[in-house]
Amino acid sequence: MTMPVLLQSLSNSGVLTLTMNRPAQRNALSEALMAAIEDAVTAAAEDRAVRVIVLKALGPAFCAGHDLKEMTAHWADADRGKAYFDSLFAKCSRMMQTLGEAPQPVIAAVNGIATAAGCQLVATCDLAVASEGAKFATPGVNIGLFCSTPMVALTRNVTRKHAMEMLLSGDMIEAREAERIGLVNRVVAEAALEETVGQLAERIAAKSAHTIAIGKRAFYQQIDKPLAEAYAIASEVMARNMLSADAQEGISAFIEKREPTWKDA
Repeated sequence: MTMPVLLQSLSNSGVLTLTMNRPAQRNALSEALMAAIEDAVTAAAEDRAVRVIVLKALGPAFCAGHDLKEMTAHWADADRGKAYFDSLFAKCSRMMQTLGEAPQPVIAAVNGIATAAGCQLVATCDLAVASEGAKFATPGVNIGLFCSTPMVALTRNVTRKHAMEMLLSGDMIEAREAERIGLVNRVVAEAALEETVGQLAERIAAKSAHTIAIGKRAFYQQIDKPLAEAYAIASEVMARNMLSADAQEGISAFIEKREPTWKDA
């Protein structure tokens, strides 16, 4: 029986783990894998039992980017693959945006390499924890294919000059450098990666899911706006948030020096 390209498990605390399962292909983003990730995240977005999503991978690589063998087969098409490539990159962009649009935080647990669209995937997740042996690159320039779509996510995580160096050189960077430039949140020993990500996910899962969803949405709404517009967005969100049941419960619990009981509303 053929194993699915994406494995799923849901913990009692509401942490949904999505595990990319193409280890022999270094978890390259085939059309099937991209569709599986998008479908799983879309379904999770509507599932109140899911409070946090963790994205990880089987094998020695997190994700080596697009499946080049799948792509280059379409050079034989009548249009040399133009229609296929347009469709493929649109599908990838849609999948990446699904991660940001999900109300739940998405955490990447990165072990091994994350290159090209794999690096894009890490940058797209809300949080990322890497093992000490993880490495990152946007190496398209080395094979004549500039990492234009990975660039979109990369430039929203690291400074312009760090992004340009990665994009222009194609060089691999170590996990500690990825942490220094803001591509990942923290770096831990490989043996501690699963436990560290699990503890982080469970801490977030213990918060009000309603409040987390409000905050994640507002974060991305304001992040690229001019200062006055960003404050206008945030002020309106905060005023609405103050009227929610969980804000009333949380503030009351704080004043009364007790643990809150979330209604997720």
